[in-house]
Amino acid sequence: MSTPAESSAAAGGETDAPATPAPSGSRVLITWTVVLAAAVLAADQLTKWWAESALVEGGEPIRVIGELLQLRLVYNPGAALSIATGMTWVLTIIVVVVVIAILRLMRRIGSRGWAVSLGLLLGGAVGNLTDRLLRDPGFARGHVVDFIDYAGFFVGNVADIAIVVAAVWIAVLSLLGIGVDGRRESDGSRHAEQAADEAGRTSGDADGVAGPA
Repeated sequence: MSTPAESSAAAGGETDAPATPAPSGSRVLITWTVVLAAAVLAADQLTKWWAESALVEGGEPIRVIGELLQLRLVYNPGAALSIATGMTWVLTIIVVVVVIAILRLMRRIGSRGWAVSLGLLLGGAVGNLTDRLLRDPGFARGHVVDFIDYAGFFVGNVADIAIVVAAVWIAVLSLLGIGVDGRRESDGSRHAEQAADEAGRTSGDADGVAGPA
């Protein structure tokens, strides 16, 4: 004599055994994002330490590629291109908001491209934020250490390079239609069209069964 559970299993052809949850790919990507951000932060702070020990503010620059690329020490109270030099604390608040937004966005990550982009962006943002929080002239008003002179056009640092690369890569991912979760917009549109077609067929079948009123 079979039990109801055995009969149900026989009818269905298989048992309802609990599935073993698969490792979350998102967690792996989040881990790599954090690792990359930490590497960028370490490289940024170490190179800034080197710049302060090897270069003198206002001194003779070190030429790397003639006048196209030089090393000279600058303490920047503003943003890129020395914009908003009198609003350092406002820039600090903005960067804090950006960091929080990145951390929230990381929970949805499902793309290696976005993992690299957010890792670079987070590391660069925290690198410059560290300067603003801990350096002179005071908390949240610190000046960012810049030392890479690009043909006299502007002076930046490793954090700035990471941020620019991240911005470019994010633009590429957006043009390709790849979302943070790894899905393509074209795939989403296709699924929506298929769902609409299926709904239309179902509605048509229902009308046919019901018959004319």
